[in-house]
Parts: sequence; structure tokens; C-alpha cells
Amino acid sequence: MEEIASSVKDLELEKGGEYRSFLHGDTEKDTVWRLGEAPEYDLVNRTFRSGRTKDWKPGSLEETVQNLVKTWEMELTHKTRIKDFKSIDAENFSFSVNGGKTMTGEELLRAGSYNALLASLEHGGANNPPLYKSSQETFESSHEIFRGVFPNGFAWEVLEVFSGPPTVAFKWRHWGKMEGSFKEHNPNGKTAEMFGMAIAEVNDQLKIGRLEVFYDPSQLLTQLTCPYNPKR
Repeated sequence: MEEIASSVKDLELEKGGEYRSFLHGDTEKDTVWRLGEAPEYDLVNRTFRSGRTKDWKPGSLEETVQNLVKTWEMELTHKTRIKDFKSIDAENFSFSVNGGKTMTGEELLRAGSYNALLASLEHGGANNPPLYKSSQETFESSHEIFRGVFPNGFAWEVLEVFSGPPTVAFKWRHWGKMEGSFKEHNPNGKTAEMFGMAIAEVNDQLKIGRLEVFYDPSQLLTQLTCPYNPKR
């Protein structure tokens, strides 16, 4: 495991940044970026450093898992072709939330992370309308919504790792300060956060073949739709 962590750290320094790999360097010379160029992560890195609850030792299993998932999220958000992803085993990759529908890499790329993670909120009732409808949002519109809510970034950290490769089980936290509106709800300036678990199957190159996420998808949106803060 120490050798794997060391090699991942080398990749971060050579081709990525402080927390993500495969942003720059020769491996990315043919990458098609969604916005035409590699993204900058200064704002969300600042939010991460100031708000994290764990500061993992460099090269530790926890830091390695944390940076791998950050790299995967970066690729999913900013790369437009699965063949440009370096963090996954593209031919075998699958993704699911709370034991629901299994998505391939291509399906996930079309939907986007927010729509996939919030899909189970689709169905409400007459007196309980859904807080978010993935079917009415595109990849682009979903990211526009949450970038607006969290203009300084929606940071993510690993809280605990329960098992190492090839089956990596871990607990995570996602957070950001609500400084923009969410639908009819004004920004409240408070930190919204959510917690969950995940299981990642990785190969000997630390590429993700299967990722299962478990969490309560309503926990974030409940904080963003506080009834005491509607637009007037």
C-alpha cells in the first residue's frame, strides 16, 4: 500500500495539483475539456483547507483514497470523453446510489454527478413535492444550480477508511457555504453539509471499477430549502 500511495503522490505532483491527478502534463495533451481547458481548483481547495475536519498524513491510505475520489470527480465534471478518464477502469466501471440503478461510465457522464446522486428525490406527493427533479435538469443546468449555491466550492473529504484495496470502504463528508440562491430560497450564509459511506472496487493500478455510494440525499437539500428563508 505504501508503494501505491507513493506512486499516486508522484502523479499528483507531475500531472495534477495538490489533491487531484491528471489535470496537466503529457497524459492530458489530447484530453477534451468541457470548458476548453483544464479547470482551476483554487477556490474549492481554499474551502477544503479551511473547513476540513481531517488532515491526513501524506501517503496514507486515507489521503490516497481522498485524492483518488477527488480526481474521479474532477474528471466526471470537466472531461467530456470517458476515454480521457484516468481514474477509472472505463470498460468495467459502474456506479450506483443506495443500491439503486447501476449506471455505466457513459450513462453517468451524460447525467452528471448531481443528477445521479439526487435521482431518488424525483418522486414527491401532492403535499410533499420533490426538492429536486433530476429528470428536468441536464448535466449543464444541474452544475449551474449548485455552482451558484456554492460559489466558493463544494468541498469533499474522507473521514475514515475501513478497508484497503481492492475493496475500499470509507466514510465521507461534503460541505460548502450557501452563498447563492437555490430555486426560490435565498442564501443563508451557513455551511450546508452531508455525510455518507461508499465502497470502491479498485484494480492494482488504483483505477475504480465499481463505486457504490450510500447516503441520505435529502440531508443537503433540506438545509438549502429552510422554510425560514424564502425569497420575498
